[in-house]
Amino acid sequence: MASSNEMLQYKDLTPAPRLDNKTLNKMVWRSCQLQACFNYERMQSAGWLWAMLPGLQKIHTNKEDLAASMTHNLDFLNTHPFAVTFVMGMVLSMEQQKMDIQTIRSVRISVAAPLGGIGDALFWMTLIPIVAGMTAQMAIDGSWLGPILYFVIAFGVEMALRYALMYWSYNMGTKAVTMMTAHAKEITHAASVLGVFVIGALIANYGGGTSLAISIPNGQGDPLVIQNYLNAILPLLLPLLMTLMCYFLIIKKNFTPIKLIVLLLVIGIVGCAFGIWYQAGGYTPLVPVPWDILA
Repeated sequence: MASSNEMLQYKDLTPAPRLDNKTLNKMVWRSCQLQACFNYERMQSAGWLWAMLPGLQKIHTNKEDLAASMTHNLDFLNTHPFAVTFVMGMVLSMEQQKMDIQTIRSVRISVAAPLGGIGDALFWMTLIPIVAGMTAQMAIDGSWLGPILYFVIAFGVEMALRYALMYWSYNMGTKAVTMMTAHAKEITHAASVLGVFVIGALIANYGGGTSLAISIPNGQGDPLVIQNYLNAILPLLLPLLMTLMCYFLIIKKNFTPIKLIVLLLVIGIVGCAFGIWYQAGGYTPLVPVPWDILA
C-alpha cells in the first residue's frame, strides 16, 4: 500500500456533496491564522492546512484519502493572507470533484504565487497606506477615533474580501484560474501605480517636519536660512531625498527594513544633537555648532 505522500489519485473517486455555508464560513475565519506557524521551510503550509481541514474532513470520508489530502496540503505555500480564500475555494472545488492529486498541487502552486504579488500591490501598497494616512492624521490631532477607524476599515475590508473570494472561487472552481491569469498583469500594474501615487502623497503630507534648522549670519541682522533656499529649489526636498536614499539602500545595497530604521534613528538623533534638524518650539543642541557660534 502506497504511503499518503506517494498517492497520485484518491481511492474513493465519487464526487463529494457541496460543502455547506457553515463549513465555508468556519474556514474563512480559520484563514485568519494562515501565518500563525509561518516558517522558512514551508512558509504558510501549516496555517493553510488548519484552515482547509474542516472542508477536507467532510469531503474525504475515506481515511486514507484524507491522510493523502492532508499530506499534499502541507506542501510549500506562500500567498497573500487577505486573498488566500480565493485559492482555498478553488482547491476545495477540485478536492470535492476528487481530481488527481498532482493536478490539485499544480493549480494550488500556480495560483498562490502570483496572487501574492497582486495582493501586495492591492493591500500593502494601496489600501493600508491610504487608510493609515487618513486615520494617522486623526490620531496625531488627538482624536481617539483614529486607531479605531483604522481597525474597522482595514479589518472590515479584509474580512469582506475573505468571504467574497471564498464563495466566488468555490462556485467558479477551475474557471477562476483562467479569469485571474487573464487580467493579472493589468490588475498588478494599476494597483502598483496607485500605490506609488499614495506613497508620494504620504511623503509630502508627513515629511514636512523634516527640515533644516541651519541659519548663517550675514552681518546684516538677517541670517540666511538654508531651508528657504531648499524650498525655492523644490518644496519638501529633504523628505524626497530621504525616501530616495531608502529606496537606493534597499534595491542596490540589500538593506533590510530594520537596518533602515536604525539608520534613520541615528540620522535623526545625531542631527538633533548638532542642531541640524528643525523642531517646532525650538530646542538647545547638545553640541555647539558653527552657525550658532557665529550668531
